[in-house]
Amino acid sequence: MKYLILIYSNPESRELWQAFSADERAGGWSAYEALNRELTASGELVVTEPLDQVRTTRVLARDGRAITTDGPFAEVKEQLAGFYLVDCADEQRAVEIAAKVPEAAFGLVEVRPVLAMPGMA
Repeated sequence: MKYLILIYSNPESRELWQAFSADERAGGWSAYEALNRELTASGELVVTEPLDQVRTTRVLARDGRAITTDGPFAEVKEQLAGFYLVDCADEQRAVEIAAKVPEAAFGLVEVRPVLAMPGMA
């Protein structure tokens, strides 16, 4: 079963990251590297990527054309910062993985099951 682990940031978490020393930041990156190695070794990692928080483009398809608008689009405190797509045994395992994401200490990690649709890879 596939699960999407969404990682958010907010003004407080961004401020905390900015206040970290170089060693503290290295520790944060090390936690991600260790998780990536673990999930690669277990075969559960499908893909993981951080997201650029500066640039967002919304697309509206109308009359065969793509119309774009730059964002952000709403006054929100939390922004999607990155994700893991994992293929693991069950939701309990996905939650165990999500708990290893450093932002989980701040309640900024969400687990969503991926909808399996017939005929879709």
